[in-house]
Amino acid sequence: MAVRPRNSLPRPGVDARHQEHQPLKGLALMKIGIIGAGNIGGNLTRRLTALGHDVSVANSRGPQTLTALAEETGATPVPVGEAARGAEVVVVTVPLKAVPDLPSGVLDGLADGAAVIDTGNYYPQQRDGRIAAIEDGRLTESRWTSQQIGHPVVKAFNGTYAQDILDRHRPAGDPDRMALPVAGDDAAAKQVVRDLIDELGFDTVDAGGIDESWRQQPGTPVYGLQKGLEAVTKALAEASAERPADFRG
Repeated sequence: MAVRPRNSLPRPGVDARHQEHQPLKGLALMKIGIIGAGNIGGNLTRRLTALGHDVSVANSRGPQTLTALAEETGATPVPVGEAARGAEVVVVTVPLKAVPDLPSGVLDGLADGAAVIDTGNYYPQQRDGRIAAIEDGRLTESRWTSQQIGHPVVKAFNGTYAQDILDRHRPAGDPDRMALPVAGDDAAAKQVVRDLIDELGFDTVDAGGIDESWRQQPGTPVYGLQKGLEAVTKALAEASAERPADFRG
């Protein structure tokens, strides 16, 4: 596996590490759909709207339950089946056991070339129950999700603490900037996701294709790691393909 870091150069005059990370000059604002408004989905909604993106957010309980988040952020609450319409990026951030229950055609109406981010993790003992296709078929979690929703995905944010999305972003070049692993088969979609993560205030490491995304699944060295490029690259290389006992059903 080739593990390639993406490290942006510092922007002149920026050294206030705790300030809100601003959009990179010339970066296009996008229409983004977020399916799932839990800890990760909610905090991505907060950050992405603050950066100026047009965000639609959905959950399984309906848009009427998202009024407070919409008022806080300016995001548009929509039914799950409408979140992807016209979106250039869609974030699927729901429990793995809920993925098969997403509406048929949930990604219909995506913009051409859209990137779909999967933040999901398989917790068979704590939440999801045993999923035979993952364990017996030895599919990576994101390959299974991709098959369920009928669209290629880019795996990102699955090992990121939700609060870090709000609190740990840093300007490019800051020595304390965290790096996140990103895996996917579509090079163009993966680059869109890496650019978006850079805008959010984090470096990225290319973790290979979706069939290599076991390197960032729960129980691996990189899962939950709050370190920079070198440490994340090393952790990915040290991962074992054997699923840890705590994450087997």
